[in-house]
Amino acid sequence: MSESDAELSGLVLQGGGALGSYQAGAYEALHAAGQTIDWVAAISIGAINGAIICGNPPERRVERLARFWREASSLITAAPINDEELFVQLFDETSAAITAGCGAPGFFRPRVPPPLPGFRHAPESLSVYDTAPLRETLLSLVDFDLLNSGATRYSIGSVNVRTGNFHYFDTARERIGPEHVMASGALPPGLPMIEIAGERYWDGGLVSNTPLQYVLDYERPRRDLLLFQLDLFSARGELPRTMLEVASREKDIRYSSRTRMNTDLMRRLHELSAAIARLGPKAPKELREDPDWRILHEAAREYTTTIVHLIHRPAPSEGPAKDFEFSRYTMERHWEDGRRDVETTLSHPDWLGRPHPPGGMVTLDLTKDGVPRSRADVVSARGAGA
Repeated sequence: MSESDAELSGLVLQGGGALGSYQAGAYEALHAAGQTIDWVAAISIGAINGAIICGNPPERRVERLARFWREASSLITAAPINDEELFVQLFDETSAAITAGCGAPGFFRPRVPPPLPGFRHAPESLSVYDTAPLRETLLSLVDFDLLNSGATRYSIGSVNVRTGNFHYFDTARERIGPEHVMASGALPPGLPMIEIAGERYWDGGLVSNTPLQYVLDYERPRRDLLLFQLDLFSARGELPRTMLEVASREKDIRYSSRTRMNTDLMRRLHELSAAIARLGPKAPKELREDPDWRILHEAAREYTTTIVHLIHRPAPSEGPAKDFEFSRYTMERHWEDGRRDVETTLSHPDWLGRPHPPGGMVTLDLTKDGVPRSRADVVSARGAGA
């Protein structure tokens, strides 16, 4: 099999602040299982994790991820006095309040004095926190020459502050530096907009927190594709019972970014493509020579897509501040959740026996609160669903 025919594997990384250590733990398990990664597409904290992955040789990636997360969580290294839900919730909210007041080491620090509401300030100063520490961290942990070498493709999403348009920076087209990574994670009003080539950018999560559509629709390679999608917010959850749970649930829905809608849309496109492929032999010669038919015929040449969906599912104690709760205790908890979810998935019968329908699409979501489950949807080139 030639390289152009081989399955291309990728990571799709959501944004989610302090929840991002889930992605680091998941990558550790993928690396331990020998899974290669050809492409990382990411938003916000996913862009930081992705830069560390793409900007280091495989044997150093986990260690560099651990260094970033240890530094970011070094301000609060204590743990709750016991594991009861109430004590953990109080610990998480207190930890988040400390982070809000003091920042996260190696990531962001409070501006002193902060910008005054209603007064004009320089664009780079219009934020509660300063991200200069993040730039230094990236320069120390990421080899940007390696990141831009093409060894692993790296694509990160931001939004242009002036136009409001979504924009992807991609090593397939341009050289990426620390400022591009910072721009992808510049969530206002907490973090400042970043200037790149005369334009200023904010966090891509303002438009879409999941880069799945970019990979499947806009930049789809002409190869079989295996994607590990690591989501930090779960679209599905329990009905809220308190105002804290209302705020947390609202954040989950807002930042889950319609992941299932995107996969359902792609499934329908696969069905359409399969129908065109079946219709081709029945079309008369004069129609097959028509330029419009050639466009349809090209669209019908689909490859197999497998999406392995791994979702951080919050513990009952996690409240609305979970994405800026940077304690060591919580970081390690999320890291372990990501590692365990990947190990569960890669040992699941549906993964081990995953189908490869020609021109089809398979979605695997095999974990829920540590309990294996199967949600494998298959659309084959023959148009049959399972």
